[in-house]
Amino acid sequence: MTADRVTVRLAAGTVRGRRTDGHLVFQGIPYAAPPVGERRWRPPAPVEPWSGVRDATEPGNPAPQTARSFADTTALDEDCLTLDVTVPEGADPGTRAPGAGLPVLVWLHGGGGTNGGAALYDARRLAAAGLVVVIPNFRLGVLACFGHPGLADAGTFGLQDQQAALRWVRREVAAFGGDPANVTLAGDSYGALMVAAHLAAPGSAGLFHRAVLQSAFAVAGETPAHALIPGVPALPPRWVPVDELERTGAATAVERGWVRSGGDPEAALAQLRRVPVADLLSASDDFIRPAFGGRVLPEAPGEALSAGRFPRVPVLLGTVRDEGRFFVGMFADLVGNPVTADGYPRLLAEAFGDAADEVAERYPLDRFPTPSLAWAQVSTDRAWARPTWELARTLTPHTRTWFYEFADDDAPPTVPIPGFPAGAVHASDLPYQFDVAGAPLAGAQRGLADAMNRYWAAFAANGDPARPDLPDWPDVDTGHVQSLAPDRIGGVDYAAEHALDFWARMP
Repeated sequence: MTADRVTVRLAAGTVRGRRTDGHLVFQGIPYAAPPVGERRWRPPAPVEPWSGVRDATEPGNPAPQTARSFADTTALDEDCLTLDVTVPEGADPGTRAPGAGLPVLVWLHGGGGTNGGAALYDARRLAAAGLVVVIPNFRLGVLACFGHPGLADAGTFGLQDQQAALRWVRREVAAFGGDPANVTLAGDSYGALMVAAHLAAPGSAGLFHRAVLQSAFAVAGETPAHALIPGVPALPPRWVPVDELERTGAATAVERGWVRSGGDPEAALAQLRRVPVADLLSASDDFIRPAFGGRVLPEAPGEALSAGRFPRVPVLLGTVRDEGRFFVGMFADLVGNPVTADGYPRLLAEAFGDAADEVAERYPLDRFPTPSLAWAQVSTDRAWARPTWELARTLTPHTRTWFYEFADDDAPPTVPIPGFPAGAVHASDLPYQFDVAGAPLAGAQRGLADAMNRYWAAFAANGDPARPDLPDWPDVDTGHVQSLAPDRIGGVDYAAEHALDFWARMP
């Protein structure tokens, strides 16, 4: 074995990773059997053991997906239930006693529920802060959240994949020097929504001990028309009742010609499992909401969290300061359909009805360089800041909670939008935590990245981000929100910055 290779023995067999830049990296490790053929739309099954040494130096397949303006990957192979592990060089692979290893952070990627994958996240920065980082691939879109009459566990297959990855961590992470008794479940955007689902899912209880939600979109409640993307109608809660999902799935299957109307449900499901994956993906946008009302997710997470029906794990959550600019810039300006001065009042009226004039008075066009930036601020405050703040206030009576706002004006966007001032746009915090291709950090940004990762590592280790070598970070029960910027880390008046008192009485 060459000096840049390292092997670890797991229950299913031995894997060979690589040693690079002071880190050990293992990629494409299977944590469940391939969900192909008859296993499509079934709970993840155990991995088949292998003989010899399995190569773990190349990424596994991302979940099937089609390329989008914000994600250029196309993938069609359903054999995707693998994960990546990044370990700091000083860890001790082979450690198995709980409490003897490093804190573990399991990262759930974003991508709108239809896109993304583990290979996009080089976790060396977080690992360097003293963490073993595990990033799973999991089923997305129509393969994750499809429902149909007779289909058991409808709408929860991606959630179950993540539970299988967490069970793998409990069994195997000690072999990489991690502590299975100290696991933090973290995610960004869609991944953060899934963290909220795990807080409410009975089968996830005990599989993680802290939770991090970064830029979670509307865990509870509806979102007015256009408030996420101009032109998109009002959005229902991010969770769908299982009976509604079954009706939607049955109708979609008939409309797309996958099955005939009125057939036997079991025969229909058998036929659906033979539909080419490329055909299924054409409907993925309609199947991104996990279903509740069944065994895996008995109730909507927003309701469960509001009622305190979740494990009392510490929670760290927050947003980036200019969340909405990503969606307005990407889906309006970039496609040649920016918000105009004439169109702004129409958007307000369709979103807020009788309250539109009040919103227009609070967000007048002459305050902003362009109408698109005016609408982006409305979107940021109503669709991101308000629901995230409400979620934090919901959690604080039940568990200790910390809140942050990422606020680097010059953050490198993960998807640049030419001619559009991004600011601290949605997902622009990710290059500070992960080494993201095409998003380099400069000067003081590297210092901010180091501080953020040390805060996250302290939270993973102790359930509290406070560190003696960094600015103080009180919990949100004190009203404190930690602003994270290269030139300043400290408290910010988040409620005033995002007009939360105003939004509290708006639709």
